[in-house]
Amino acid sequence: MSPSPAEPGQAGAAPDAPRTRRPDLDPRGPRFGAGITAVLLLVVVFLSLTGASVAALSLLAVLAALFAWGAFAGAGRHPWGLLFKRVVRPRLNPPRELENPAPPTFAQGVGLLVTLVGVLLGLVGLAPAVGIAAAAAFVAAFLNAVFDYCLGCQLYLLLVRSGLLGRDQATIR
Repeated sequence: MSPSPAEPGQAGAAPDAPRTRRPDLDPRGPRFGAGITAVLLLVVVFLSLTGASVAALSLLAVLAALFAWGAFAGAGRHPWGLLFKRVVRPRLNPPRELENPAPPTFAQGVGLLVTLVGVLLGLVGLAPAVGIAAAAAFVAAFLNAVFDYCLGCQLYLLLVRSGLLGRDQATIR
């Protein structure tokens, strides 16, 4: 699926038209990133369970920052996405199809929300919240990495279909 030439931000579009979409993604990239994230979240859960609460909180804060990067810059510009694009993808066959970057980018925002709640609760002294938030985020990352089931993407589609987010026909297929 490639954008039409007259889409805003593309050749042939009016120069003052706003850009509405980021470039499409290889769907294997977010899965690759979810695998790395799942491993790091599992480390946070382990650290939290073993009493290394400062280390657990610190690593969860780093992961929250990475989720923020993906949510605001886009899933394709996330550090794991860039690593996939530069190191892994050249060694693979081309993808059968590309995907809209909006659902994975929204999923990064959901990950940010979950991890940020854990970080904030950890900072106010609720150390168990760090492990609980990491465990919740781990479940979502694991499902994405292993089963190609993105909970945040499904939430995005549900919100679009319900009319709570902007309706983009390319997203709803």
